[in-house]
Amino acid sequence: MKLALIGATGLIGRQLWPLLDALHDLVVLGRRPSGAGRERLGAMEDWPRLLGGERIDAALSTLGTTRKQAGSWERFVAVDRDAVLAFARAARTAGARHFLAVSSSGADPASRNGYLRLKGEVERTLWGIGFERVDILRPGLLLGQRQERRTGEAIGQALSPALNLLLRGPLDRYAGIDAGLVARAMAALVAREEAGLFRHGNREIRALAA
Repeated sequence: MKLALIGATGLIGRQLWPLLDALHDLVVLGRRPSGAGRERLGAMEDWPRLLGGERIDAALSTLGTTRKQAGSWERFVAVDRDAVLAFARAARTAGARHFLAVSSSGADPASRNGYLRLKGEVERTLWGIGFERVDILRPGLLLGQRQERRTGEAIGQALSPALNLLLRGPLDRYAGIDAGLVARAMAALVAREEAGLFRHGNREIRALAA
């Protein structure tokens, strides 16, 4: 399959692109080199243009940041909403029938939490772009070694083994989950053809990655 990916240098992306590159014709769009065999680099705003001339079957986004890391709410929105949706629309123009994205547990366009509301709005908009199939992965706290420092997540990761003992049943969706499992789940979903909007929480992600 012909695939396009953004977010290849992040916690999930850097584990995902080798899985895709080994089996598919993958092009990575990014701001800095990922190591992928074929990539096009440029400013985030240029990614739709960099995808021009490609014909792809599916597009994937593992792009994400935090308000603190971005420096402001506006910059956070520019990454987690604007860049993802611009890439998705460019991918649809390039022929993609399938879009896969990492969102967040608890994403809801009606949430009072700004982060979860934005994630929910992105999910809803992705489905409205016109893809035949959209897969939304909603992991809990992502576990793994980040290249950048996120103090809050580092504390959460340290506490995760104890918290996971408490986060069972319906609360399992908030439990910590290894980023490598999310990457493997996305790689497994690429070949799915059934049409529709599908959301995958921690339990589904673990099953897909097995």
